[in-house]
Amino acid sequence: MKRTSILLLVCCLIGIRSFSQDSISKADISTAAKVVGLQFTEPELDSMLRDVRSNRNDYQNMRKFPLDNGTPMSLAHSPVIPGMTFNKIQNPINWNIPANVKVPTNRNELAYFSVLQLASLIKNKKITSVELTHFFIDRLKKFGDTLQCVVSFTEDIAMQQAKQADKEIAAGKYRGPLHGIPYGLKDLFSVKGTRTTWGAEPYKNQYREEDAFVYAQLKKAGAVLVAKFTLGALAMGDYWFGGRTKNPWNLTRGSSGSSAGSASATVAGLIPFAIGTETYGSIISPATTCGATGFRPTFGSVSRTGAMALSWSLDKIGPICRSAEDAAVVFNYIHGTDSLDASAVNMPFNYTGKVDWKKLKIAYAKNYFDKLDSTSTDRNVLDVYRKLGANLQPVVFPDSGVYYFDMIGLVISAESAALFDEFTRTEMDDLMTRKTKNDWPNYFRASRLIPAVEYINANRHRYLLMRNVNRLFQQYDVIIVPTWASGSQAAITNLTGHPAICLPTGFNRQKLPTSITLLGKLHGDANLLSAAKAFQDATQWDEMHPEMFK
Repeated sequence: MKRTSILLLVCCLIGIRSFSQDSISKADISTAAKVVGLQFTEPELDSMLRDVRSNRNDYQNMRKFPLDNGTPMSLAHSPVIPGMTFNKIQNPINWNIPANVKVPTNRNELAYFSVLQLASLIKNKKITSVELTHFFIDRLKKFGDTLQCVVSFTEDIAMQQAKQADKEIAAGKYRGPLHGIPYGLKDLFSVKGTRTTWGAEPYKNQYREEDAFVYAQLKKAGAVLVAKFTLGALAMGDYWFGGRTKNPWNLTRGSSGSSAGSASATVAGLIPFAIGTETYGSIISPATTCGATGFRPTFGSVSRTGAMALSWSLDKIGPICRSAEDAAVVFNYIHGTDSLDASAVNMPFNYTGKVDWKKLKIAYAKNYFDKLDSTSTDRNVLDVYRKLGANLQPVVFPDSGVYYFDMIGLVISAESAALFDEFTRTEMDDLMTRKTKNDWPNYFRASRLIPAVEYINANRHRYLLMRNVNRLFQQYDVIIVPTWASGSQAAITNLTGHPAICLPTGFNRQKLPTSITLLGKLHGDANLLSAAKAFQDATQWDEMHPEMFK
């Protein structure tokens, strides 16, 4: 029997297509079992028939009660395994806002000022938030179409928030380094009164009347929302319903994704920083492609309330910036929980921006570095850290052959297909702009055939992986890995929930950005960011900007 016929039979069994309950036969079950690699005897099939029919009836009844994307599972994932302990004390953070920053004669130079430099100008009343907001909105309007990075402007919200910031600062109420600073959100975060398109044609006129937790946190910090940025449709890649987001270093190339617009706009100096999300590479990939500093925090560090869900046990929220210090500032104000996301926790973030190289335990993944070709600049990163005083230790990152099955693929597939259940069943997928074999509509359909047993067992293997990786991080605070190497560190650390930061390290032969990635302990985000800042203080790569946007 052809594979398409087998899939059709399985669809009948699980009720994706409309067939009567009694139409399921023993032959159907036997054929469908081939999809999941099983074979049943005639007596077994006879025994199964009644229950398979009953289950299919239950599926149909369950589907009479629609589920919104924001409805979570009753099971909450945590990257913390039994026996792990953490410091629970939050120390004060002293942000080193420079005192003598001046407004540049050429105001275009403001585009690449750091968050703390801009904070100095605003705090010391050398520029108003309204002026700064107009400046970045003008840049977004000038270059947004060039990069195809903006879904919608939030100008009314921005001017209201900027005026409020100026009023408060004039009255002596300064909230901190994000007060009055413009920024953008990936357009999968809900903000009342704005479209939240998820980058996809079927949702391009969607309004979700709630404020995402991360937006509420930034609003509380006094930051100013000026735009919502593009993402690959339903958080995949850089193609969205309006086109393809461009790489600011080469407009013939895409920005990667799915936090496509957040990375592209930040690197082009159209915004001081933006917020992205990652399930499997959606912060790190566009950050390395565009030359940004992308920070993926420990899983559960930031509540995902009001954000489009793709995979409950993998989705993470983090800042995309031009420096690690900017990322530290932003993360400080967005981390935490509203108690509505069962996986999110309140943990201290004791960032100092300083590193004691005698105390920081830092390693590099020798099994990955040994596979690099001779032209790779990644080894230069190790030299920089050695010169700074780091005692780099070679380690073998646990990329064991036991995990060579696509664990992360099974997890994402099963969870995302559940989240977009009605999208598949009601044929909304036909409205998508792109419908290739490598796009979500096809993945969601194929994922309907993953048995619950296999999804659960994949997560049991995931537990073993978490245990093995955490054994390594019992010995080290930071591990340096090539961002893209002959290994599975990106998949592994997304599964285990460890934090990662991607830093620009130069350019390749095609004059496109290269990067390195640092990994940290669970809830060791502060040490990770401090180590990243040390590298950037010693190098100039985070200060390189694309000429066409200067």
